[in-house]
Amino acid sequence: MPLTLLVIVLSVVAWLWLRNQPASQRKPAILKLALIAGIGIVVLLAVTGRLHFVFAALAFLYPLLRRVLPSLLSGAANGGAEGKSGNQSRVSSDILEMSLDHDSGTMSGKILKGPMAGRELADLSESEFLELLRYCRAQDEDSARLLETYLDRRFGDSWRADDDASNDDGESREHGNAGGPLTEREALDILGLEPGASREEVIRAHRRMMQKVHPDHGGSNYLAARINEAKECLLG
Repeated sequence: MPLTLLVIVLSVVAWLWLRNQPASQRKPAILKLALIAGIGIVVLLAVTGRLHFVFAALAFLYPLLRRVLPSLLSGAANGGAEGKSGNQSRVSSDILEMSLDHDSGTMSGKILKGPMAGRELADLSESEFLELLRYCRAQDEDSARLLETYLDRRFGDSWRADDDASNDDGESREHGNAGGPLTEREALDILGLEPGASREEVIRAHRRMMQKVHPDHGGSNYLAARINEAKECLLG
């Protein structure tokens, strides 16, 4: 009875863990659970003195495993690769490089140029953010919009109370057109796609990204404009 209860508890834990995995990672996760379960069964049979049943089963199933196992492992590897591709979008300006995680919707960024070059945005203090924003506004409007988008997603509107320029021209910045024309590589990076992506993949990626950043859903006008540009660049 205790063994049955343990199996039930472990099954529930495994199911909850599997359910919380991203859809693209579920196939590798199932294979991992199957491997763990198999090891557990072998250990249990060894402890109870029934390990000979495992050898008998392996001898019977060996021809089948020899054919099926390589394809399963190959599928798991491909599944992992698919999960990684298209999982992040990158948007760059003259001063900043941003990444948007498709699953969590969180943004991360790095400073490419200026007095704080090389630093991660996550490491900046509030006063440093405002200093960086003033620098971006003076040097590159695109970078300023991109940083405002990051600040909005991370802090909401609270940062604007300390920003003297927000009440004057913050809204007009946000609603303006995005910067210069995109290259194909930049468009692919924005949508999180690899070279050679099909028309259907571009459309799906555009739809997925717009659900994350559309202004009607609390997102950014600037990012939405860039995502629309990326789609037009790749389909035009």
